[in-house]
Amino acid sequence: MSNRAVFLGSDDNGKRTQVYDSGFYEQMDGILEFMAEPVNHKNIESFESELRDVEIAFSTWGVPRFTEEEIKRYLPKLRVLFYGAGSVQTFARPFMACGVTVVSAWAANAVPVAEYTAAQIVLANKGFFQSAAMCKSDHLTSRMLADQYPGNYGAKVGILGAGMIGSMVIERLQAYRISVEVFDPYLSEERAAKLGVVKSELVDLFANCHTISNHLANLPATLGILNKEHFDRMMPYATFINTGRGAQVVEPDLIRALREVPTRTALLDVTYPEPVRRDSELLQLDNVILTPHIAGSMSREVARMGLYMADECKRYLNGEALKFNVTYDMLETMA
Repeated sequence: MSNRAVFLGSDDNGKRTQVYDSGFYEQMDGILEFMAEPVNHKNIESFESELRDVEIAFSTWGVPRFTEEEIKRYLPKLRVLFYGAGSVQTFARPFMACGVTVVSAWAANAVPVAEYTAAQIVLANKGFFQSAAMCKSDHLTSRMLADQYPGNYGAKVGILGAGMIGSMVIERLQAYRISVEVFDPYLSEERAAKLGVVKSELVDLFANCHTISNHLANLPATLGILNKEHFDRMMPYATFINTGRGAQVVEPDLIRALREVPTRTALLDVTYPEPVRRDSELLQLDNVILTPHIAGSMSREVARMGLYMADECKRYLNGEALKFNVTYDMLETMA
């Protein structure tokens, strides 16, 4: 007999059908029986009796922010919530307080971010971004500009945060014989040695590295953590990459450092606010590359997260240890 399951979210959330596509349903066929409609604040009362025996829930971006009281009333037997997306910071605690195991597809979402970031680092070390912009108008000068960048063999790259994404980026850079420095207060010396990196203080990392990539966890303590003290120490041909959180950057300080040394480059997939303010100088500086928050899972990539959750659900039903369940300790450091 199939187990009853429910989707938590709105019926018109297009992301749900992208994350949980036909491949997901093939994996769950004969294992789960889903309620006909996704459940959210608007319709939960009408499904109250049907939800009483539901033990398994799935969701993705747009998960309803239920309170502990609502969870206890409407989902009294819920034991596990599989979240086919990344960060669970905005909704997980009430579920966990009610004894619900929250499982996140953050590992699946980390893959495209790491791929995207590693590719940008490789191009940044070659001087691609500024030399490409100049090449059509002045081929010779653009080549001379590119020669000021280190290339990849022996280049120094700074990684801010050695969590899931940062670690994946480090692994992908190993083939390039790049020297990696890491700022992460939670990184032990033992794990640093295993990753093949050198621990560094934040200021030193900005001063020493040709390319710096931000993957710090999104926490109150990291708000505005990257500021004038750091950006002013960037090398003349250094590149700062942000695929993490825009609010961790003091934007005026970054702008000032880029304006004062135009050969520095910033590659920003995230800003704060997002999209960037129309009066922001980020839109005027030639040494700033803006992308529309595309580092994470997009298009076909989001289906990977649904399959990760299908595998976790099978482990749960088989009584096996879960790989991606979230703990309170993890909430202190994860994005």
